[in-house]
Amino acid sequence: MNLTRAEAIERTASLTVTSYDVTLDLTTSERTFASTTVVSFSAKEGSSSFIDAVTDKVHQVTLNGVELDPAEVSDGVRIQLPDLAAQNVLTVKADGLYMNTGEGLHRFVDPVDGEVYLYSQFEVPDSRRMFAVFEQPDQKATFTFHVTAPAHWDVISNAPTPAPEAAGEGKAVWHFEPTLTMSSYITALIAGPYECVRGELTSSNGRIVPLGVFARKSLMEFLDAENIFELTRQGFEFFEQQFGVPYPFPKYDQLFVPEFNAGAMENAGAVTFLESYVFRSKVTDAMVERRAITILHELAHMWFGDLVTMRWWNDLWLNESFAEFMSTLAAAENTKYVDSWTTFSSLEKSWAYRQDQLPSTHPIKAEINDLEDVLVNFDGITYAKGASVLRQLVAWVGQEEFMAGVRAYFSKHAWSNTELPDLMVELEAASGRDLSVWTEKWLETAGVNTFKPAIEVTDDGVITSFSILQSAVAEHPTLRPHRAAVGFYSLADSGEDAGKLVRTHRVELDVDGAETPVPELVGMARPALILLNDDDLAYAKIRLDAQSLATAKTHLKDFKDSLPRTLVSASAWDAARDGETPAREYVDFVLATIRYETDSTVIMVLLRQLATALHFYVAPERQLATAVAAADSLWELAQGAAAGSDAQLQFVKAFAGHAQSATQLDLVQALLDGTRELDSLALDTDMRWEFIISLAAGGRADETVIDAALALDNTQNGQLAAATAHAAIPTAEGKAGTWESVVVRGDGANAVQRAAIDGFTKVWDTALLQPYVAKYFGAIREVWETKSYETASTIITGLYPVQLVSQATLDATDAFLAELGTEVPALRRLLVESRDTVVRALRAQAADV
Repeated sequence: MNLTRAEAIERTASLTVTSYDVTLDLTTSERTFASTTVVSFSAKEGSSSFIDAVTDKVHQVTLNGVELDPAEVSDGVRIQLPDLAAQNVLTVKADGLYMNTGEGLHRFVDPVDGEVYLYSQFEVPDSRRMFAVFEQPDQKATFTFHVTAPAHWDVISNAPTPAPEAAGEGKAVWHFEPTLTMSSYITALIAGPYECVRGELTSSNGRIVPLGVFARKSLMEFLDAENIFELTRQGFEFFEQQFGVPYPFPKYDQLFVPEFNAGAMENAGAVTFLESYVFRSKVTDAMVERRAITILHELAHMWFGDLVTMRWWNDLWLNESFAEFMSTLAAAENTKYVDSWTTFSSLEKSWAYRQDQLPSTHPIKAEINDLEDVLVNFDGITYAKGASVLRQLVAWVGQEEFMAGVRAYFSKHAWSNTELPDLMVELEAASGRDLSVWTEKWLETAGVNTFKPAIEVTDDGVITSFSILQSAVAEHPTLRPHRAAVGFYSLADSGEDAGKLVRTHRVELDVDGAETPVPELVGMARPALILLNDDDLAYAKIRLDAQSLATAKTHLKDFKDSLPRTLVSASAWDAARDGETPAREYVDFVLATIRYETDSTVIMVLLRQLATALHFYVAPERQLATAVAAADSLWELAQGAAAGSDAQLQFVKAFAGHAQSATQLDLVQALLDGTRELDSLALDTDMRWEFIISLAAGGRADETVIDAALALDNTQNGQLAAATAHAAIPTAEGKAGTWESVVVRGDGANAVQRAAIDGFTKVWDTALLQPYVAKYFGAIREVWETKSYETASTIITGLYPVQLVSQATLDATDAFLAELGTEVPALRRLLVESRDTVVRALRAQAADV
């Protein structure tokens, strides 16, 4: 299963694929489907190779008219191809397995109406689960699909959907036209009685591009297709203008599919999204904006990733980072989400900084030796740090120069595969900058730098010296060149901004080395607050000087703009995570200032960080009292928030999530019963589940209560919520049942197991989890070896005993790692990252004095 880069290079040196013709019958059984693949490819005459095919059974292998014995050439994962000709035709007839892990061809039965829904998820290496394929991104080809399915289904792929032909007995067959040239991992098949809202737009070259937005029948009433179409049109307009290339594919469908593991997948012309983006209840503005960014992210991939594709997975970072950067840029410049860089700073950059301080951190341009390497590399470095560094690069060379280089890159490499130097040479030509040092320091080294100000002032407050001090940790000592800004902020004493903390001066400069003087600021009056990395151009943690920190604590709410307020809050969080300031001080900081925050994503991130501080960073002897007081404060915030506001919704959910005292659980029960209400707060279906899960974790809702709620909401959402609630019941028997279901029996789809793990780890008495430390380390090797990557990684990261913050947890982890050695690097990395959470928590707890 684990294709190595060396094998991929060797295979590409010996053969080149031209086309695939794939015939699928989706009516053969509930467990398997029939798959026939005809592959045309050239090769070095007399050479041998292999094709990837993860199958239940191989019935026939025919190479250039010669029958090969499946028992001899197939092992269920690969099919050996001996004695190749210069031109070859291979036919493979096999049975493929439907999956319930969100990999390959996923099969889902809607509990509402019993209908079957299928969708494919092929990145990184899973098109081989649906048809025989040379599974590597540099083997681009055309793909022709013929699909037999129930006649009442809709069948969607990369090419436009043809009219089905009757095939008898309630069946039909869809014969798709060949696709344009593409990599196998972005091919797609989505099939079932999906319903669709259709639209169209006019591309920059005058071509009419059909649009479709799809969802299951039972969700269509909640689908706000017009909002999705609006964002899609805005994205098309922006990207076609910036990239200089009209949209390259014949149509653009967006499909919301069940039990999806990620946010979305950039299948060419047939993008799949997780169904949480179909809002059946009131959701936060943060979730609506996240969907918008995701829509734009996947659309950007149609050019960067699909039209031009990385040669091997070591350039995955560029694929994802570029889409992440461009989606935020498009949102900020061509949609209503003009504050998207605030969202990016709060959400994406905090993810990047967190990932970059783990022991497993790696250069952005990571060494990817095999498929297991890339599977664990869908991380905060690949997405968020890479995007942050691209923003830094844009600031370094100029946005127009950057886009000019990108336009040249698309023009030169359309429909082919590239490596990083292919892009960098175009950016250098367009900008006139030598980017070799920049590339070396930013892309080939790991770690995050920290900025601190060094200021000297006279007695009357005039600056006589100002420098930016840059530091790095000993493990990753590189000091990097940054394009950054310094902002001066003061309280306005008149006009429409009176009482607001507004920017009065800004200097943008290149920061490099351990100390960068800023002579432009000498002779100026020191303001109330000085902000390094103003506008968040650089990728660096920042610290405030003492006077600025005092101003921030008093006047954080008074910032006129959201981005500087977010940067100051992020600095406070960094200091708490790093054990520089007490966790309870950070808890007080959040609870005192969050009421003034207006950005929904920032509120969401602050509440997540508050939860982490309460559960992990507060000293153990203070945790209960601090957590109960924090929950009381969240209820006060909910009562004080504007009726029906986003803040009210977030504060109520946070309160329910933290409620653990008898009084607090009584209040949750009253909210659920309707005997206590908040003005304009809707007790909709999903809110009811929030309260039930809270009560279950508090020992107030048993299986009878949960099952009754499920009977009223027997949907996929309801089933997942019920799985969480059942697993949250705080009894030894309940935890044992969940462990048996998830780890031993492997019940249900990956999405159901993930929901159960969420409930299993939601405990107020961590003693309930103590018996599972030894069980965990006794089971995970077999989990890794016997389950698919998505399922194994969900269990290994989700059930790691991180709630048990102790030296004993570290000792148990270290003993397992010592036994594991270096033979399974991907598994080792998952454990090392989880272990670091406990190390950091112990350090923070020691600082919470």
